[in-house]
Amino acid sequence: METIPEHLLRQLAPQVLGTVVRRFHNFAAAEDAVQDALFAAAMQWPQQGVPENPRNWLIQVALRRMTDHFRSEEARRRRESDIAAEASRQLSPAGAEPEVDQDDTLILFFMCCHPSLTLSSAIALTLRALGGLTTAEIAHAFLVPETTMAQRISRAKAAIKASGVPFQMPTNEERAQRLRAVLHVLYLIFNEGYTSSAGPNLQRLDLSREAIRLARCVHLLLPHDVEVAGLLALMLLTDARREARVGSDGELIPLMNQDRALWDQKEISEGVALLTSALSEGAVGAYQLQAAIAAVHDEAQRAEDTDWPQILALYELLKRMSDNPMVVLNHAIAAAMVHGPSKGLDLLKALDSDARVTAHHRLRAVRAHLLEMAGDGSAAKAQYQIAAQRTTSIPERNYLIAQVARLSEIANQSSVPCGQARQ
Repeated sequence: METIPEHLLRQLAPQVLGTVVRRFHNFAAAEDAVQDALFAAAMQWPQQGVPENPRNWLIQVALRRMTDHFRSEEARRRRESDIAAEASRQLSPAGAEPEVDQDDTLILFFMCCHPSLTLSSAIALTLRALGGLTTAEIAHAFLVPETTMAQRISRAKAAIKASGVPFQMPTNEERAQRLRAVLHVLYLIFNEGYTSSAGPNLQRLDLSREAIRLARCVHLLLPHDVEVAGLLALMLLTDARREARVGSDGELIPLMNQDRALWDQKEISEGVALLTSALSEGAVGAYQLQAAIAAVHDEAQRAEDTDWPQILALYELLKRMSDNPMVVLNHAIAAAMVHGPSKGLDLLKALDSDARVTAHHRLRAVRAHLLEMAGDGSAAKAQYQIAAQRTTSIPERNYLIAQVARLSEIANQSSVPCGQARQ
């Protein structure tokens, strides 16, 4: 029995979806057809082997599902013959369409980010349809309940269906309107791939690699857009640390403890070059600032060589541009590294009343780290415990539990009476 590569179906899904939507112009039905094709592949390929061209195999199955779908709908009977004839031409070897090898993923990204949708709905729909994220994972990224996100995605699908959006690369004006949403989708997909919000693995390489690939596509399309370059630079400068973030048993290794010899210098060089070129254009955006912060980390030979005052200054600029509580959280860390843990803890208080992040494990984990820096091991231990209970990522949970155990051991050692031998 042949094993299907874990990332293969996820990588192919958006490409197949783009092709089917281009042919039939029905987003919801196309998504269902692609899901059927993926299920068929999961059932058949382990026994029969992965086909020579798995993408085309999935496309053909999905097209057949679409033909069956249209044939079964009473309201579409008048169009049935035309659709069936078109599908037959597409499926026949003699009439194989050369466009089957076209990757429509980027076009589908822009279509999902149509201005008829709100920005949040466009991003959510694209993450679900193309990013391969579950509704729960998207809700986690948006810091909202899963039911809220499910409703948002359903409304977005209905809006796409009603809009009659043509499946084609948008004009320059349309592209400018949709670009912000497209970039944010890629950013969220990369983040979920770099640090998975749930499950047994810290990283999902299929997601982060696909985000980088698509960011490169957008950069080729818009080579002079500084935020596109900034986003690609941010991804590369962050992804460069990927190999050093995970130990031999899949455990999380924090930045300060990473073996920097494992960092990908080629990615760092490419990211720095992109960032330098973008910054030379004059305009500075949020992705460029985040890339600059990543570059400062990457250029430090040792953790103690990190230029924290520069990172703090960059976060202060970023705070003026963004209402993201995670920026406030990271700014507090940088402030603690420059001015001491008390300063960082004071800054964290602003997040205690922010409903978007009060229940997030990272707020507790950061507070625990700063409390430990301040010498309050007991309070730090309590915060680590709460953080461990709130995360759904097993590697993160294991790391946080290990911090609790470490602080407990330190407390036990310090309580041994003077003169008593320590084992």
